[in-house]
Amino acid sequence: MGLEEKLPSGVLLTSVEKVAGWARARSVWPATFGLACCAIELFQTGGPRHDLARFGMERASATPRQADLMIVAGRVSQKMAPVLRQIYDQMSEPKWVISMGVCASSGGMFNNYAIVQGVDHIVPVDIYLPGCPPRPEMLMDSILKLHDRIMNMKLGKNRDRQITELEEARLGLTPLRLAAPEEAQL
Repeated sequence: MGLEEKLPSGVLLTSVEKVAGWARARSVWPATFGLACCAIELFQTGGPRHDLARFGMERASATPRQADLMIVAGRVSQKMAPVLRQIYDQMSEPKWVISMGVCASSGGMFNNYAIVQGVDHIVPVDIYLPGCPPRPEMLMDSILKLHDRIMNMKLGKNRDRQITELEEARLGLTPLRLAAPEEAQL
């Protein structure tokens, strides 16, 4: 005999966090930052075959002040890094970043002085999308994972508590590879 039984039909019960998360996830506007061959796959995602519009993302922002998702596609040169950071700083809060392709994520095969070895040296990255180049289906999957993360994001004081819990959980993780006793003494 709960509250649900006493309410008339058609009444929806939820929390403010759930409604805000649902609204945020359905109103993500991307700022595309295509720099190399991954940009072709990024642009193909907005085409009729893959139809990014079904997620409410058909409006690619020409200005960073109207965007809250940056998709970095391709290698980032040292000359382009300050421009990337400036665009990220101009985006509205909350903002998210997807690193698309192996060149954006780690520098790829370009291990030299001219290419930034991972866009996470410039801006904080939420989702890394591997591949050379990654297919549009992979980008759509990463966008859906980002939507899930946005929907489950806490608000206010609960957000601060969630960040603290995540940081403590990450610090408590064991390393993937333990050093052998001979390597530990070197």
